[in-house]
Amino acid sequence: MTTKIAFIGFGEAGQTISRGLLGAHPVRIRTYDILFDDPANGGRLKGAADALGVTAARDHVDAVRGADLVFLAVTASSSLEAALSCLPGLAKGQLFLDVNSVSPKRKIETAGRIAPTGASYVDVAVMAPVAPYLHKVPCLVGGPGAVAFGAAAKALGMKTEFVSEEVGQASAIKMFRSIVIKGLEALLLESMIAASEYRVEERVLASLRETFPTLDWEKLSGYMIERVVSHGRRRASEMHEVAETLEGIGLEPIMARATAARQLWLAELGAKERLGGRKTEDRAELVRTIRDAMAAKDAAR
Repeated sequence: MTTKIAFIGFGEAGQTISRGLLGAHPVRIRTYDILFDDPANGGRLKGAADALGVTAARDHVDAVRGADLVFLAVTASSSLEAALSCLPGLAKGQLFLDVNSVSPKRKIETAGRIAPTGASYVDVAVMAPVAPYLHKVPCLVGGPGAVAFGAAAKALGMKTEFVSEEVGQASAIKMFRSIVIKGLEALLLESMIAASEYRVEERVLASLRETFPTLDWEKLSGYMIERVVSHGRRRASEMHEVAETLEGIGLEPIMARATAARQLWLAELGAKERLGGRKTEDRAELVRTIRDAMAAKDAAR
Protein backbone atom coordinates (compact mmCIF):
# COMPACT_ATOMS: atom_id res chain seq x y z
CA MET A 1 0.00 0.00 0.00
CA THR A 2 1.34 3.41 -0.97
CA THR A 3 1.64 5.95 1.85
CA LYS A 4 0.71 9.50 0.87
CA ILE A 5 2.98 12.08 2.48
CA ALA A 6 3.01 15.87 2.46
CA PHE A 7 5.90 18.13 3.40
CA ILE A 8 5.20 21.74 4.28
CA GLY A 9 8.62 23.25 3.91
CA PHE A 10 11.14 21.62 1.60
CA GLY A 11 14.48 22.63 3.03
CA GLU A 12 17.22 20.30 4.27
CA ALA A 13 14.93 18.19 6.48
CA GLY A 14 12.16 17.81 3.91
CA GLN A 15 14.50 16.92 1.07
CA THR A 16 16.62 14.52 3.10
CA ILE A 17 13.74 12.62 4.69
CA SER A 18 12.00 12.45 1.30
CA ARG A 19 15.12 11.02 -0.32
CA GLY A 20 15.30 8.27 2.28
CA LEU A 21 11.62 7.36 2.09
CA LEU A 22 11.48 7.34 -1.70
CA GLY A 23 14.50 5.10 -1.88
CA ALA A 24 13.14 2.50 0.53
CA HIS A 25 9.34 2.43 0.55
CA PRO A 26 6.26 2.79 -1.68
CA VAL A 27 5.39 6.41 -0.92
CA ARG A 28 3.95 9.32 -2.85
CA ILE A 29 5.13 12.75 -1.70
CA ARG A 30 3.77 16.22 -2.33
CA THR A 31 5.30 19.39 -0.98
CA TYR A 32 4.78 23.10 -0.73
CA ASP A 33 7.31 25.73 0.30
CA ILE A 34 6.69 29.48 0.25
CA LEU A 35 9.95 29.84 -1.70
CA PHE A 36 8.24 28.10 -4.63
CA ASP A 37 6.54 31.45 -5.25
CA ASP A 38 9.62 33.61 -4.61
CA PRO A 39 11.16 34.93 -7.86
CA ALA A 40 14.46 35.34 -6.03
CA ASN A 41 14.63 31.54 -5.60
CA GLY A 42 14.60 31.17 -9.37
CA GLY A 43 12.83 27.83 -9.26
CA ARG A 44 15.76 26.12 -7.54
CA LEU A 45 13.63 24.60 -4.78
CA LYS A 46 11.01 23.33 -7.23
CA GLY A 47 13.85 21.86 -9.24
CA ALA A 48 15.08 20.01 -6.14
CA ALA A 49 11.59 18.55 -5.67
CA ASP A 50 11.38 17.49 -9.32
CA ALA A 51 14.80 15.85 -9.14
CA LEU A 52 13.66 13.70 -6.22
CA GLY A 53 10.35 12.76 -7.80
CA VAL A 54 8.36 14.88 -5.35
CA THR A 55 5.31 16.76 -6.64
CA ALA A 56 5.34 20.52 -6.04
CA ALA A 57 1.86 21.58 -4.85
CA ARG A 58 0.13 24.91 -5.56
CA ASP A 59 -0.20 25.89 -1.90
CA HIS A 60 -0.41 24.52 1.65
CA VAL A 61 -3.92 23.14 1.23
CA ASP A 62 -3.16 21.47 -2.08
CA ALA A 63 -0.15 19.77 -0.49
CA VAL A 64 -1.85 18.36 2.61
CA ARG A 65 -5.27 17.38 1.28
CA GLY A 66 -5.61 13.59 1.27
CA ALA A 67 -2.18 12.92 2.78
CA ASP A 68 -1.76 10.20 5.40
CA LEU A 69 1.19 11.98 7.02
CA VAL A 70 1.76 15.73 7.00
CA PHE A 71 5.23 16.92 8.00
CA LEU A 72 5.51 20.55 9.07
CA ALA A 73 9.20 21.41 8.55
CA VAL A 74 9.55 25.18 8.20
CA THR A 75 11.55 27.87 9.98
CA ALA A 76 10.94 28.26 13.71
CA SER A 77 9.52 31.77 13.31
CA SER A 78 6.91 30.72 10.74
CA SER A 79 5.74 27.38 12.19
CA LEU A 80 2.37 28.54 13.54
CA GLU A 81 1.55 30.61 10.46
CA ALA A 82 2.38 27.65 8.20
CA ALA A 83 0.24 25.31 10.30
CA LEU A 84 -2.71 27.69 10.11
CA SER A 85 -2.37 27.80 6.33
CA CYS A 86 -2.84 24.01 6.26
CA LEU A 87 -6.09 23.93 8.25
CA PRO A 88 -8.60 23.94 5.35
CA GLY A 89 -6.94 20.86 3.87
CA LEU A 90 -6.75 18.75 7.04
CA ALA A 91 -9.26 16.08 8.04
CA LYS A 92 -9.88 13.21 10.43
CA GLY A 93 -7.50 10.30 10.02
CA GLN A 94 -4.46 12.37 9.09
CA LEU A 95 -1.37 12.64 11.28
CA PHE A 96 0.08 16.15 11.54
CA LEU A 97 3.78 15.88 12.39
CA ASP A 98 5.27 19.09 13.76
CA VAL A 99 9.03 18.58 13.45
CA ASN A 100 9.98 22.24 13.99
CA SER A 101 12.45 23.21 16.69
CA VAL A 102 10.12 25.51 18.60
CA SER A 103 9.08 25.94 22.21
CA PRO A 104 6.72 23.55 24.01
CA LYS A 105 4.34 26.51 24.35
CA ARG A 106 4.26 26.99 20.56
CA LYS A 107 3.66 23.27 20.03
CA ILE A 108 0.76 23.32 22.50
CA GLU A 109 -0.73 26.33 20.71
CA THR A 110 -0.33 24.67 17.31
CA ALA A 111 -1.85 21.41 18.56
CA GLY A 112 -4.89 23.35 19.78
CA ARG A 113 -5.41 24.86 16.33
CA ILE A 114 -5.03 21.49 14.58
CA ALA A 115 -7.45 19.59 16.85
CA PRO A 116 -10.76 20.94 15.42
CA THR A 117 -9.84 19.65 11.95
CA GLY A 118 -9.90 16.05 13.18
CA ALA A 119 -6.26 15.49 12.25
CA SER A 120 -4.10 14.08 15.06
CA TYR A 121 -1.21 16.26 16.17
CA VAL A 122 2.23 14.77 16.84
CA ASP A 123 4.99 16.67 18.63
CA VAL A 124 8.19 15.46 16.93
CA ALA A 125 11.65 16.31 18.23
CA VAL A 126 14.43 15.44 15.78
CA MET A 127 17.36 14.43 17.97
CA ALA A 128 20.27 14.26 15.49
CA PRO A 129 21.42 15.82 12.21
CA VAL A 130 19.13 14.52 9.47
CA ALA A 131 21.68 14.10 6.68
CA PRO A 132 23.53 10.98 7.92
CA TYR A 133 20.32 9.14 8.80
CA LEU A 134 17.88 10.22 6.06
CA HIS A 135 14.36 9.15 7.15
CA LYS A 136 15.81 7.01 9.95
CA VAL A 137 16.94 10.01 12.01
CA PRO A 138 16.13 9.39 15.71
CA CYS A 139 13.03 11.26 16.87
CA LEU A 140 11.15 11.66 20.13
CA VAL A 141 7.38 11.81 19.67
CA GLY A 142 4.48 12.88 21.84
CA GLY A 143 0.94 14.16 21.65
CA PRO A 144 -2.44 12.65 20.77
CA GLY A 145 -1.24 11.12 17.50
CA ALA A 146 2.10 9.82 18.77
CA VAL A 147 1.08 6.18 19.24
CA ALA A 148 -0.51 6.00 15.79
CA PHE A 149 2.54 7.64 14.25
CA GLY A 150 4.81 5.15 16.01
CA ALA A 151 3.13 2.32 14.12
CA ALA A 152 3.23 4.19 10.80
CA ALA A 153 6.84 5.18 11.36
CA LYS A 154 7.88 1.59 12.08
CA ALA A 155 6.33 0.46 8.80
CA LEU A 156 8.38 3.12 7.00
CA GLY A 157 11.63 2.26 8.76
CA MET A 158 11.66 5.48 10.76
CA LYS A 159 13.16 5.53 14.26
CA THR A 160 10.84 7.01 16.90
CA GLU A 161 10.66 6.87 20.68
CA PHE A 162 7.39 7.58 22.47
CA VAL A 163 7.61 10.17 25.24
CA SER A 164 4.10 11.11 26.31
CA GLU A 165 0.60 11.82 25.06
CA GLU A 166 1.15 15.32 26.45
CA VAL A 167 2.16 17.84 23.80
CA GLY A 168 5.40 19.68 24.58
CA GLN A 169 7.43 17.14 26.53
CA ALA A 170 9.27 15.75 23.49
CA SER A 171 10.18 19.26 22.38
CA ALA A 172 11.19 20.24 25.91
CA ILE A 173 13.75 17.42 25.98
CA LYS A 174 15.28 18.59 22.72
CA MET A 175 15.13 22.26 23.65
CA PHE A 176 16.91 21.93 26.97
CA ARG A 177 19.46 19.54 25.46
CA SER A 178 20.14 22.30 22.91
CA ILE A 179 21.39 24.58 25.68
CA VAL A 180 24.29 22.16 26.05
CA ILE A 181 24.83 21.10 22.42
CA LYS A 182 24.53 24.49 20.72
CA GLY A 183 26.24 26.11 23.67
CA LEU A 184 29.22 23.78 23.23
CA GLU A 185 29.30 24.64 19.53
CA ALA A 186 29.50 28.34 20.40
CA LEU A 187 32.14 27.72 23.07
CA LEU A 188 34.38 25.69 20.75
CA LEU A 189 33.96 28.25 17.97
CA GLU A 190 34.96 31.11 20.24
CA SER A 191 37.78 29.17 21.88
CA MET A 192 39.39 28.06 18.63
CA ILE A 193 39.21 31.49 16.98
CA ALA A 194 40.78 33.11 20.05
CA ALA A 195 43.41 30.36 20.35
CA SER A 196 44.36 30.78 16.69
CA GLU A 197 45.41 34.36 17.40
CA TYR A 198 48.25 32.95 19.50
CA ARG A 199 48.68 29.72 17.48
CA VAL A 200 47.85 27.53 20.47
CA GLU A 201 44.78 25.65 19.19
CA GLU A 202 46.47 22.23 19.45
CA ARG A 203 47.61 22.92 23.01
CA VAL A 204 44.11 23.96 24.05
CA LEU A 205 42.63 20.82 22.51
CA ALA A 206 45.32 18.66 24.15
CA SER A 207 44.41 20.15 27.51
CA LEU A 208 40.74 19.38 26.93
CA ARG A 209 41.67 15.80 26.00
CA GLU A 210 43.50 15.46 29.30
CA THR A 211 40.40 16.58 31.21
CA PHE A 212 37.88 14.67 29.08
CA PRO A 213 39.91 11.77 27.60
CA THR A 214 36.93 9.92 26.10
CA LEU A 215 36.27 12.72 23.60
CA ASP A 216 38.18 13.33 20.35
CA TRP A 217 38.37 17.11 20.69
CA GLU A 218 40.05 17.68 17.33
CA LYS A 219 37.25 15.86 15.53
CA LEU A 220 34.54 17.31 17.76
CA SER A 221 35.70 20.90 17.32
CA GLY A 222 35.75 20.58 13.53
CA TYR A 223 32.33 18.97 13.47
CA MET A 224 30.73 21.51 15.78
CA ILE A 225 32.24 24.56 14.09
CA GLU A 226 31.05 23.24 10.72
CA ARG A 227 27.51 22.96 12.11
CA VAL A 228 27.58 26.66 12.99
CA VAL A 229 29.11 27.62 9.63
CA SER A 230 26.40 25.72 7.74
CA HIS A 231 23.38 26.31 9.97
CA GLY A 232 24.20 29.21 12.29
CA ARG A 233 21.22 31.36 11.37
CA ARG A 234 18.70 28.57 11.93
CA ARG A 235 20.41 27.47 15.12
CA ALA A 236 20.40 31.04 16.42
CA SER A 237 16.67 31.21 15.76
CA GLU A 238 16.18 27.97 17.69
CA MET A 239 18.17 29.33 20.62
CA HIS A 240 16.00 32.46 20.67
CA GLU A 241 13.07 30.06 21.09
CA VAL A 242 14.93 28.48 24.01
CA ALA A 243 15.52 31.91 25.54
CA GLU A 244 11.84 32.82 25.30
CA THR A 245 10.90 29.52 26.93
CA LEU A 246 13.33 30.08 29.80
CA GLU A 247 11.97 33.57 30.34
CA GLY A 248 8.47 32.08 30.43
CA ILE A 249 9.41 29.83 33.34
CA GLY A 250 11.17 32.64 35.22
CA LEU A 251 14.78 31.71 34.42
CA GLU A 252 16.99 34.39 32.88
CA PRO A 253 18.38 32.89 29.63
CA ILE A 254 21.96 34.11 30.00
CA MET A 255 23.60 31.17 28.23
CA ALA A 256 20.87 30.73 25.62
CA ARG A 257 21.09 34.38 24.55
CA ALA A 258 24.88 34.27 24.37
CA THR A 259 24.77 31.09 22.29
CA ALA A 260 22.24 32.63 19.89
CA ALA A 261 24.39 35.74 19.54
CA ARG A 262 27.57 33.79 18.70
CA GLN A 263 25.76 31.51 16.23
CA LEU A 264 24.18 34.49 14.47
CA TRP A 265 27.50 36.35 14.45
CA LEU A 266 29.08 33.60 12.37
CA ALA A 267 26.05 33.33 10.08
CA GLU A 268 26.30 37.02 9.26
CA LEU A 269 30.08 36.96 8.86
CA GLY A 270 29.91 35.17 5.50
CA ALA A 271 32.24 32.25 6.20
CA LYS A 272 29.81 29.80 4.60
CA GLU A 273 29.83 31.80 1.37
CA ARG A 274 33.63 31.84 1.37
CA LEU A 275 33.60 28.05 1.27
CA GLY A 276 31.38 28.21 -1.82
CA GLY A 277 28.87 25.73 -0.45
CA ARG A 278 31.60 23.16 0.23
CA LYS A 279 31.36 21.44 3.60
CA THR A 280 34.44 20.56 5.59
CA GLU A 281 35.00 19.46 9.17
CA ASP A 282 38.69 20.35 9.05
CA ARG A 283 38.98 22.53 12.13
CA ALA A 284 42.10 24.38 10.98
CA GLU A 285 40.59 25.19 7.57
CA LEU A 286 37.35 26.38 9.13
CA VAL A 287 39.16 28.66 11.56
CA ARG A 288 41.29 30.12 8.74
CA THR A 289 38.17 30.77 6.68
CA ILE A 290 36.44 32.48 9.61
CA ARG A 291 39.50 34.64 10.33
CA ASP A 292 39.68 35.63 6.65
CA ALA A 293 36.02 36.65 6.79
CA MET A 294 36.68 38.65 9.97
CA ALA A 295 39.61 40.44 8.30
CA ALA A 296 37.53 41.23 5.21
CA LYS A 297 34.78 42.68 7.36
CA ASP A 298 37.26 44.83 9.28
CA ALA A 299 38.82 46.07 6.03
CA ALA A 300 35.42 47.05 4.68
CA ARG A 301 34.66 49.34 7.62
